[in-house]
Amino acid sequence: MTPIEPIEPITPVAPQLDGRSVASQRWSRVAFLHWRVDSSSVAPLLPAGVTPDEHDGSSWVGLIAFQLDRATMLGSPPVPYFGDFAEVNVRLYGVDERGRRGVVFVSLEASRLAAVLAARAVFSLPYFWSSTSLVETGGEATYRARRHVGAGASVLTVRPGALIAGDSTAHFLSARWALFTTRFGRTVLLPNHHEPWPLRAAQLVHLDDSLVALAGFPGLTDRMPDSVLYSDGVTTRFGKPR
Repeated sequence: MTPIEPIEPITPVAPQLDGRSVASQRWSRVAFLHWRVDSSSVAPLLPAGVTPDEHDGSSWVGLIAFQLDRATMLGSPPVPYFGDFAEVNVRLYGVDERGRRGVVFVSLEASRLAAVLAARAVFSLPYFWSSTSLVETGGEATYRARRHVGAGASVLTVRPGALIAGDSTAHFLSARWALFTTRFGRTVLLPNHHEPWPLRAAQLVHLDDSLVALAGFPGLTDRMPDSVLYSDGVTTRFGKPR
């Protein structure tokens, strides 16, 4: 039996990428909504060899909304239009047999069909073509997503507050330097690198969402999130898949 390696600690600073980056993006005006859930509800949704990552006795489900722009591929200049859109995703947290921690996306909503098709083809990520938007007014940010095909929609409004530091839960939910996905039947880790998140406390003003239920967690958004955060954003670079 292959011994299980120790779980990597969650550090505020990302490890350096091994070699050149394969893509980069700017993630701006980011809203993080998270709910505690039992790990037994998360485990069936994770790739092979990945188990639920827990904090404070719970697994967590995230509904994350933001503006993506300045997207590049393989050192290209920022892609106009197709690399600039609002995104809403549902994500989980896992750890593999080597102790590496990462995000697992259950769904991602984006308004640029070319970007959706490219992300599905190149990274095997579960993107959906949706009408998405981000509007800021009166100190609040409202994010919307509605799928063009089939059910699935989300409207959420948050009011960002003061900067925070030293919050272990916020650190666990945000300081993630990799994602797991399944490609050609194999579990793949895609590392990323960015500066530490500048996190703010935030108030949830409004939420009307069906994406979390469609991801496998019916009724979860009927209760208030256990964590609401906001960040002005970071620029991230992705390394070669492992």
